[in-house]
Amino acid sequence: MENIEKSIANHIRKAKEGSQLSFNFLLHHFWSDIYKYQLKRTQNDNDAEDITIQSFSKAFDKISTFNDKYKFKTWLITISKNIHIDYTRKKKTSFYTETSQEQESEAYKIIDENPTPEDKIITEQNLAKLLLDIKQLKPKYREVIQLRYFKELSYKEISEKINEPMNNVKVKILRAKKLLAEIIKKS
Repeated sequence: MENIEKSIANHIRKAKEGSQLSFNFLLHHFWSDIYKYQLKRTQNDNDAEDITIQSFSKAFDKISTFNDKYKFKTWLITISKNIHIDYTRKKKTSFYTETSQEQESEAYKIIDENPTPEDKIITEQNLAKLLLDIKQLKPKYREVIQLRYFKELSYKEISEKINEPMNNVKVKILRAKKLLAEIIKKS
């Protein structure tokens, strides 16, 4: 247990420095906790997933403000809870995390050209088999995978096309790649 805590603390420190691999680790490690928390609150798979994406997007955007004296999971749940409260207040309107011009310009500066393990799995698969696997994803994940890897759109272009903030696009792509890798490993 202590090793996991040290590993999480190390990944938080590296994420604060901009490490994409650490962001990936944190997303994968805490995804199910935040998703299950939201699923209990919303009783709706799609809403729970959307709010979870929003939660990680906001957390990663504000990770420099995280205080190491507290548990990271608790911090994520607090963010998620607040997003859910906003969501219920604006139920009739669409919601997403608002970002300032400064936050948007900072997000454009993030460049990760190192292929992740999921990227390697995706590129190594037979295209026909890969397309069948992609069809098993939920439509919102299938869409971002197709826009990013088949139409080769940038995060900014995808953000504009699906009318969501770029941070949400990045989290959706990370999640879609993880889900796709799991589907590929099963088959």
